Amino acid sequence: MPNDKTPGPQVKDPEQYEALRRKGYSKEKSARIANSEGAEKRGGNAEKYEDRTKQDLYEQAKKVGIAGRSNMTKAQLIHALRNN
Repeated sequence: MPNDKTPGPQVKDPEQYEALRRKGYSKEKSARIANSEGAEKRGGNAEKYEDRTKQDLYEQAKKVGIAGRSNMTKAQLIHALRNN
């Protein structure tokens, strides 16, 4: 039986995963964040969601697994990305 504290080989950044779990994030959300492209880049230099195209937001929502994204407006995609 696998150790419950070990995220497994599918998690790209186990240290970040464990830090998120300690903060109270769910296993699913911790893995999604630890596996997201560019997760290692920090510092607030990311482009604002409002400045991105709807297609860019859709692709980001797809990467993080937001359900119902194909029927969402740009504002709904922004809300879902911020609150997921």
